[in-house]
Amino acid sequence: MGASYQECSSLLLQDLKVKIKESSLIFPSEETLTHERKSMFLSNVDQVLNFDVQTVHFFRPNKEYPPEIVSEMMRKALVRAVDVYEFLAGRLRLNPSSGRLDVDCNGAGAGFVTAESEFTLEELGDLVYPNPAFAKLVTSQLESLPKDDQPLFAFQVTSFKCGGFAMGISTNHTTFDGLSFKTFLDNLASLLSEKPLSTPPCNDRSLLKARTPPRVTFPHHELVQLQDSETTTVFEATSENLDFNIFKLSSQQISRLKEKASESIGSGCVRATGFNVVTALVWRCKALSSVKEEVDDLEKESTILYAVDIRGRLDPQLPSAYTGNAVLTAYAKAKRKILLEEPFGRIVEMVGEGANRITDEYARSAIDWGEMYKGFPHGEVLVSSWWKLGFAEVEYPWGKPKYCCPVVYHRKDIVLLFPDIDGDSKGVYVLAALPSKEMTKFQKWFEDTLC
Repeated sequence: MGASYQECSSLLLQDLKVKIKESSLIFPSEETLTHERKSMFLSNVDQVLNFDVQTVHFFRPNKEYPPEIVSEMMRKALVRAVDVYEFLAGRLRLNPSSGRLDVDCNGAGAGFVTAESEFTLEELGDLVYPNPAFAKLVTSQLESLPKDDQPLFAFQVTSFKCGGFAMGISTNHTTFDGLSFKTFLDNLASLLSEKPLSTPPCNDRSLLKARTPPRVTFPHHELVQLQDSETTTVFEATSENLDFNIFKLSSQQISRLKEKASESIGSGCVRATGFNVVTALVWRCKALSSVKEEVDDLEKESTILYAVDIRGRLDPQLPSAYTGNAVLTAYAKAKRKILLEEPFGRIVEMVGEGANRITDEYARSAIDWGEMYKGFPHGEVLVSSWWKLGFAEVEYPWGKPKYCCPVVYHRKDIVLLFPDIDGDSKGVYVLAALPSKEMTKFQKWFEDTLC
C-alpha cells in the first residue's frame, strides 16, 4: 500500500528565522532599455492566470560556491536574463482600450533579495512535506514599492548556517507555465556558467491569439463563465479545517497500477501511462471520499481537471521555446457510481480520453471561448502535476538541487503530484488536503485501489 505520513506536520519548523539582508531591483542592460518601449500581448490562457506561483529550490553546501558568491553570480546572470525575457522586468497592466491585461515592458525591474536563516538545511526536516514556513524563503512583494508597482518576477537567495542555500522564486503565472519556467531555469543555468542560452525563448504570445471572429466549435464542460456569481473556482483557498496527507507511490506500485489498468483498458488510443493511472487513482479516491450516506449521492457527477501541454497538438505546432502558458485544462467526468463499480482500466481510459480530446481545433475553440465568455476552469478536483517538470534536473555550476517544490497553501479541491527527493521521477508523492472525515475515506479508497 502507499506510504502515508500525515503525522510529520507536528515535527515541522514553524519559524525558519529568516532575516532579509538586502532587497533591490534587477534592471535590463542599458542597451535593452534604450529600445522602444513596448507592451506584450497576453493570450486568453494567460489572462486567467493572474496570480503568483512560488517555488523553492534547495541546494546542499558546496565549498566552491558559498551563498555570498552564488548571490553575486545570480545578480549578474539575472541582468542578462531580463534582456531576453524582457517582460520579467515589466509590469502587468489593464489596457484601457482593449479591457485586457498585458505586460508593459517598461524596464521597471525584477525583484532580488538576499536573506539568511539561523538553521541548517538538515534542520529544516523533510523537504517533501509542505511546510507553510517555506513561504519565508520567497519574496513576492517588495516593501519599498507601492502595490501597483510590484514586480512580476522576484528572486530570493537564502543562506543556511551549514553553507547550503535556497533559491526562492516568485513569478506571476501570466509569465510562464511549468514547461517554459523549466526552460527559463535551464537558460539561467547556462548564463551562470557563462554559456549561450540553451534554448532562446519565443516571447510571441500572439501565437495563441483568438480567431477573428471567434468560433466555439465544441462544448467546454471544463470552463465556466465569470458572471455566474454562484460558482467558485478550484483555485480559491478555503477557511475549512483541512488535514494534509501525503501518499507516496513507488515506481513498483505505479507499475502495478499500469498492469491493473491494462487488464480492462480497451484497444483504443489511450495508454496506461504513469500520469494517467495516478490521476485515475486520485479521481476515484477524491470522488468517493465525498459520498454521503444517501443512496442517490452515488448518482452525482464528478469532474476531474488536469493540465495538458498543447505545444505539439496545434497545427502548426507552437515552438517548444514558447514562454507563455501553452496548457489547457482537460477534463473527465462520470457519476460516482461509475467510479465505484467500473474496472480501474475504464477510469484510466476516461482520463486519457480527456487529454486526447484536445486537438488543434479543440484548443482553438477553447481559446475562442475565452474571448467570448471570459471564464476559468471549474470542476470537483484539479490535479496539479509537478511530477515530471524536471526542475530538480537543472545543472547549475554548484550542482543540481536537492529538492524543488512549490510553496503550498490550503486548497481543498487541488491535489498535487510531487517528484521524489533528489529528482527521482519514477516515484511520486500525492498531496491531498481534505476535511478529516473525507481524508479518512480518501485514504481507505487509496489503499483499496492499490490492493
